[in-house]
Amino acid sequence: MEGGSLNSVIYSRNVIEFVTVAGEYCNFLEKIKNTGTRDFLEKIQKLLPLLYLKVSLVPKLEPEFDEEPEKFVSELDYNMIQQKIAGLLGEHDDYQEVFDAGMQFSESALTASISEDLTDIYQDLKDFVSLYQIGNETAMESGLWECRNNFSEFWGQKLVNCLRAIHQLVFSDIDFDEQQTIRFKSKEEEETEGPEWLNRKFRNEEE
Repeated sequence: MEGGSLNSVIYSRNVIEFVTVAGEYCNFLEKIKNTGTRDFLEKIQKLLPLLYLKVSLVPKLEPEFDEEPEKFVSELDYNMIQQKIAGLLGEHDDYQEVFDAGMQFSESALTASISEDLTDIYQDLKDFVSLYQIGNETAMESGLWECRNNFSEFWGQKLVNCLRAIHQLVFSDIDFDEQQTIRFKSKEEEETEGPEWLNRKFRNEEE
């Protein structure tokens, strides 16, 4: 692809708008520590359809590069994001999957995870956005192609699947704040109690 044509694509309005929304999605998941469960669900409910729309408007590219795009999300990064989301959702993280190709070989419904779906999407988007932040146009093109291709073959289906589960939770009458408080109290009690051998040691010293 010639330089002028390449620039016209990677800096086109549709692509820049996709980069912007992808960046907003990543930033949101990275900063959910003090977010309430319902606030999280209502925000992500709005981000996912917008993300789907913006990536769908990205033009298809013909790959003209030899090396795979650089990756930036480590296993530790992935696990931290996934665990934060799972901690917010608690028992509501899992949902029954009905659009998995493996269903045809299963006699029962398959269980999927909202936190895993959202983090899988995050991983692809974060790698892509990071390439745009570097500013190397060849890397930007390869990252754009890979992200658009992975949307088509992988995380696009995850997005619409978990959006069904999120929609159901958003319009439920579940008191997420109360459940979140109970989970945090239980966690604090576990941390305070400590292992049994340590508790016995403290009791003996007090006596």
